[in-house]
Amino acid sequence: MYKAHAMHLLAIAFVIYLAAAIIAALLALTGNFVGAVLGSLVGIVAAFLLQATLVKAVQDVRDGRVDLSIGETVRAATPYILSVAGASILAGIAIVIGLILIIVPGLYLITIWAVIVPVIVLEGSGVFASFGRSQQLVRGNGWHVFGTLVLVWIIMLVVNIVLAVIFSALPAALSNGLSSVISGTLISPFIALVVTLVYYRLSGAPSEPAPPTAGYGGYQQMP
Repeated sequence: MYKAHAMHLLAIAFVIYLAAAIIAALLALTGNFVGAVLGSLVGIVAAFLLQATLVKAVQDVRDGRVDLSIGETVRAATPYILSVAGASILAGIAIVIGLILIIVPGLYLITIWAVIVPVIVLEGSGVFASFGRSQQLVRGNGWHVFGTLVLVWIIMLVVNIVLAVIFSALPAALSNGLSSVISGTLISPFIALVVTLVYYRLSGAPSEPAPPTAGYGGYQQMP
């Protein structure tokens, strides 16, 4: 699925990252602390918007075709930004604490909360309800989900190392900026695809919807 719709998913990530980068750069030109803080907030909001938008995009292309434009996909995901932000921030705090304490609790939380964003965007769950729903879905499949997340992390690490080598000759600020935008554009759609397909597998929904069955008057007919 990623290969078939890579350009559409990459375009969504690039547009959101580029828009956020331009706004942040304009705010930085003010040269004051407020501009820098607002620029950082724009980047954070863009990250949450991108999560929700990419999940919606994966849902859209499950039938093998792109039905929503980039703008329509963004608008469909916008109502979930606050819930995605709230759940992501709470999960991030808990996971960091767990990793600092003994590491294992943090890894456990990463696993059981792996699909909170798809749960919010695709099921309309609230912030706190998404944690319980994600844990319910992962129950009994923890090692499979954890293995999938480890594989995704390894791919992310390799991509970031390659980009760091490619841009090593550039000034540090430019290198970091380009590496961040490009790695985010490449990796974010892949992560969204993996997490969303994991959600569909755990929830029992097919990763691709079944084709419509022909019928007459609401009743299926044998050919």
